[in-house]
This record gives sequence, structure tokens and C-alpha cells, in this order.
Amino acid sequence: MVLVAVATSAILSQVLEQQLNDNVQSAARRSSVVLAQAGASGLTAKEILTQQPQPPGYFLAIQTLPDAPTAAVMTTAGVVELDQDEIDKISESLRGQHDQLVVTVEDRGTYRVEPVQAGATFALVGLSRDDVAVTLTRMWITIGLLTAGGLLLLAVATAWTIRRGLAPLRAVADTAARVSTQRLDQGEVTIAERVPSHQADPRTEVGRVGEALNTLLDHVDESLTARQRNEERMRAFVADASHELRTPLSSIRGYSELSLKALSRGQGAATIETTEASLERIQAQSLRMTSLVEDLLLLARLDEGQELVYGTVDLTRLVIDAVGDVRPTGPDHEWVLEVGDEPVLVAGDTGRLHQVAANLLANARTHTPAGTTVTASVTRDDGTAVLRVHDDGPGIDPSIKDELFERFARADRSRARQTGGTGLGLSIARAIVDAHGGSIRVDSTPGDTTFEVRLPARPVDPT
Repeated sequence: MVLVAVATSAILSQVLEQQLNDNVQSAARRSSVVLAQAGASGLTAKEILTQQPQPPGYFLAIQTLPDAPTAAVMTTAGVVELDQDEIDKISESLRGQHDQLVVTVEDRGTYRVEPVQAGATFALVGLSRDDVAVTLTRMWITIGLLTAGGLLLLAVATAWTIRRGLAPLRAVADTAARVSTQRLDQGEVTIAERVPSHQADPRTEVGRVGEALNTLLDHVDESLTARQRNEERMRAFVADASHELRTPLSSIRGYSELSLKALSRGQGAATIETTEASLERIQAQSLRMTSLVEDLLLLARLDEGQELVYGTVDLTRLVIDAVGDVRPTGPDHEWVLEVGDEPVLVAGDTGRLHQVAANLLANARTHTPAGTTVTASVTRDDGTAVLRVHDDGPGIDPSIKDELFERFARADRSRARQTGGTGLGLSIARAIVDAHGGSIRVDSTPGDTTFEVRLPARPVDPT
């Protein structure tokens, strides 16, 4: 806007100056004949302008040798004759000027003049530059005001646009500041702060920042909820594990004290019998604690990517063996095998995959009443080996279904459970399946419960 204002002023100034020059030259041409006649008559400049009036702002200086020069200007009040001092100043100012001649008359203004010669008469004919100066001044004032007003309006519009455009960023900063004051290191934490939806428009770059922060806060909130849930499960597991360990430790301590007392009374047959029974109970409780500790150690090693020894595993044979192992422990259940003639091969750890099948079958035996039919099947589905364990028992309690495979979760309230465990069986099964790059899931309704394990299968070797 400033450049346009300067350029416009410069161009208009040139146009007005050129127009004034053309008018002065035209006036000089028109006055040449009149000046020749006036010179022959010996008329002064005032007399010429009096006889032939001109518009205000007309300048005339004339000299017919050997007479002295005279000068006069035309004003709105009439003709004004210049004295000799003013004429001398005009003559002095013309020295050194070329082309466009300009003279200044004190208290009368500045004039653009053009020399004219008619015989022995010399004259300067000019027009006032005041109109040009007034026009240029008005133009500069107008352009200056318009430019200043335009710049002010542009500044206001720009500031408003920027503030509006950055409003989502301020909302992001305010939201982040509020979240930063929350305690997130302990206890139950919920992050309710979010950037308002109208300031998190994904169609704009700044809005995408707000949307990204909302997504981040959602993830953090979910993570904190999961952390809290894991802490609660950990506390529950510590209580359960403490109870599981305290019982056998109490038994070991009691039986060991009983044995010591019996031995202190003598070496009779009754003492030997009591000591043998106590040692058998101590051994049983030791085995129970060993099983719990081994389960915990297995989970830790699976988390670290250890404990697996890969090889070719015939999943069909593995399930047949697992069902054969569980039949003697569940004679009051009906066990069904559904496998094809062709083996289903996978790459994995035979012992750990057998543990998965055994855990699922033992889970079905433990949590279903007598007379329940348990079906184990192995199939191939589009390059995936599928192991299913189905039973027609009462089903899984919906309140714990989503947490069934979580570590330290116990299903004591589900499926008419009669015995308790540490709640690690299904979590171990999921950890083993995950380590093999597979997945495990459960679908359960009353009378129809199916655990499904999917593992990457390997085609049968034709040789």
C-alpha cells in the first residue's frame, strides 16, 4: 500500500507538471503577436494585462530595449505591478536555470515561465504553480490518510485473523497446562481435560494439533486406567499368592514341629509312623509351592522372550496326547477328539504348546460339573492352525470374561468352580501363544463355551 501510494503520487505529480508546462508554452505562443504590438507601442506589463485581462495566476515580464523591464501578475483582485527590487530578484533567480524556468514572487507564489521574443521585445510568460501544489498537497494528504487507514484496518484484520487462527493453539496450551497440574503418579487417575471439539478440527493444520493432543490424552488416560487395573490385580494377586504360600508354609511348619516332638519322645513305631506322615505332607506342600513359583518364573521368562525352544510340532498328535493325559483325571467328564487324517504342523516349542492344551483341558475339567462333554479339535484355516476346546458346561460369568486371560485374575466365581488356583493358568497359556505369534480367544454362552487358539501353520512336508 505504501509503494502504491508513492508511485501514484509520483505519477500524478509528473502529469500535473507536464500539463502546466503545456499550458505555459501554449500561453507563450498566443502572446507573441500581442507582445510585438505592445513593444512597438512602449506599453508596460501592467498596461498590457490591463488592456488584455488574463485569468488569475498569469505572470508577465517584458522589456523593450533600451527601456527598463517591467513585470506584473494577475490576481483575483486585479493586476499587480512588481517593483524594481522584485524584478531584480526574479532576474537573479533565473541565472543558472535551463529548460523549465521557475520564478518566485514574494507573497505571490511560484510561477512556471517561458521566454518569448518578438522583434526587439523580450518577455517571460508564466502561470502559477499554486494550483499544482495545492492539488498535490491534497492528493498526498488523501493518499496518506487512505494508506494509514488501510494499514490500520489491515493490522486489525491481521491481528484478528491470527488470534482466531491461533485460538486452537491457546486451547491446546491451556489444556496441557491444566493436565500438567494433575497428580498422575499414584492412585486412581482420570484425565477429563480435552481440547474443545470446535477447536480440534482435523481439516486445519492448527486443529490437527488439538486433535493430536486429544488422542494423546485418550491414550494416556487409557494407560493410566490400565495401570490402575494392573495395580489392583497385583494387590489381589499378592494377597492370593500370600495365602497360597502361607497355607503350605504353615503346614510345613506344623508337621516339622510335630516330627521333632515325636522324635524327642523316642524312636518307637508310633514315632516313625508319625514322622513319615509328616514328611509326606511336607513334601506335598513343598511341591505345591514349587508349582506356584515355577509358574511365576515361566511368565517372567516368556516376557523376556526366553524359555522357548523351536522345532516342528505336530499339533494333532500333541492334542491327542493331552486328551489322553487328562482323561484319567476327569473320569466323570466325556472327552471327544475331532482331528483330521493329515497332521497339522506348526513351528514352535512342543513342551510349551502341550502346556497350553493341557491348561485349556484342565480348565474345562475344573470349571464344569460332572457329565459335561469336552471336545478338543485341530483344523487348518487358511494357513493357520486352529486348536479349539469346547464344552457344554454352564459358561463363563460375563463379569470376568474380559479379564479371563489377564495375569493374576482368578475365576473362582465362574462355572461352578470347586477348587482354587493362583489364577495363572490361562495367563500362562496366552503368554505362550503370544510368544509363538498366535492368538487366543474365548466365546461363551450358557451351554456353549469355546477356547480357540490360532497359530501360524506350516504346510505338510510332501517328502
